[in-house]
Amino acid sequence: MFTQESISEIAAVAAGIGIEPAALLAVAEVESGGKAFAVVDGRKEPLIRFEGHYFDRRLTPEKRSAARGQGLASPLAGAVANPSTQAARWKLLARAAAIDRKAAYESVSWGLGQVMGAHWAWLGYAGVEAMAAEARAGVAGQVRLMARYIDKAGLKPALAGRDWHAFARGYNGPDYRRHGYHAKIAAAYRRHAAMQAGKSADAPPLTASTKAPIAAKPAEAAGNKSALGRFLQRMRGWIAAAAR
Repeated sequence: MFTQESISEIAAVAAGIGIEPAALLAVAEVESGGKAFAVVDGRKEPLIRFEGHYFDRRLTPEKRSAARGQGLASPLAGAVANPSTQAARWKLLARAAAIDRKAAYESVSWGLGQVMGAHWAWLGYAGVEAMAAEARAGVAGQVRLMARYIDKAGLKPALAGRDWHAFARGYNGPDYRRHGYHAKIAAAYRRHAAMQAGKSADAPPLTASTKAPIAAKPAEAAGNKSALGRFLQRMRGWIAAAAR
């Protein structure tokens, strides 16, 4: 699960761009497994996944032959396996980039939202390097990238309306039911919404406007010894202590 620091960063970006924090947190958690970054050679890097079939169709015949020979490209989706560790995936990306950097970066899904580098132009970035730089600019950068994709894909209404089926279909494709994306996002949303509600329900500090009516209660002034009177007397003690 995300650290509290990551939750705060994701929530702050969401609120700033008009998306309910709990909803964006839910999507980010399901897409990333609740892990905001990996430490690679001492650096915090976004989670990545290399897609060899994307790489294959972005290469010239000569480069494609070299990439296939090194096991980095294939016309078949999933034929190029991703290593289990992020450190190894970044090394795989470096090998692909040595053949064609632009094609390699376009063939990676980046960050919390697992947004494909191939979408850089559609999302309005100057180049795939600029998109990758956004993803590598910390948790907030990853969230901005994910939110840009959600907005561009027209999925903000589904997210705002908590229509998890419509959102999962648009974000993960028509096969979303088989993977249970809608149910996973719904469950994550309920948990994060409850956490946000718990924070909002914390008692606010006492102010002058809340003190006066309590101090004027007749039962308290008369020293009433009923349960209500004893409660009000305790309240008076709390208020007096808070005012010091």
